[in-house]
Amino acid sequence: MSNRIVNWFRLSSPATFYPVAGKLIPLFVALAVIFGAAGLWLSFFVAPTDATQGEGYRIIFVHVPASWMSMFIYLVMAGWAGFGLAFNTRLSGMMAQALAPTGALMAFLSLWTGAFWGKPMWGTWWVWDARLTSELILFFLYLGFIALQAAIDDPRRADKAGAILALVGAVNVPIIYFSVKWWNTLHQGSSVSLTRAPSMAQTMLLGMLLMALCFWMYSVAMALKRVRTIILERESHTEWVRQLAEVKA
Repeated sequence: MSNRIVNWFRLSSPATFYPVAGKLIPLFVALAVIFGAAGLWLSFFVAPTDATQGEGYRIIFVHVPASWMSMFIYLVMAGWAGFGLAFNTRLSGMMAQALAPTGALMAFLSLWTGAFWGKPMWGTWWVWDARLTSELILFFLYLGFIALQAAIDDPRRADKAGAILALVGAVNVPIIYFSVKWWNTLHQGSSVSLTRAPSMAQTMLLGMLLMALCFWMYSVAMALKRVRTIILERESHTEWVRQLAEVKA
């Protein structure tokens, strides 16, 4: 048991994590392609036409997984940042920094696909609805995190400042999730819940879950790829990075 714990702690070293991440990236890319191909096929060619929304509802197969991932990635990012702040671990701050751009992309996709869905359904591209507004705030939190870290030259100080922003901003995630329950909003309630049966056809649900897995695998692959670049930038003064550069040369 103690040996396993030691092995896990070894992974917290950037030098140890770098090659492990490199080996995992192709796996997660392959899973993203497989889940994405299956999910798109089910969502756009197999799932039935919605009785009230017609074919336009199919945008939810991108919108809903992107929305889920925008919230999930923020919580993971805040968790890594908080862990680094508490235990002063270098890799934690690097992982938080690596996750932020993908989280921002997911929030952007959520907002834009929501606008494309809202135009035919609500007759407008945007309303200051509680869920839409809180999702927009989430997007700005991602951008603020990225900008704050870029504005501070010292990586360790940047990690600490970013961690504080990420932890404070995490309160926005439950607001997004529960907004349709707390306030009277235009946005429809959740079609998928852990506490009740889904309110959609099984084919629709399966397509949405496959797309969510695709986005999840993509997010992991991009975070691992980005963190490897960050590790090389921050550890450029170390001997192992110099040796790695010599081998590649």
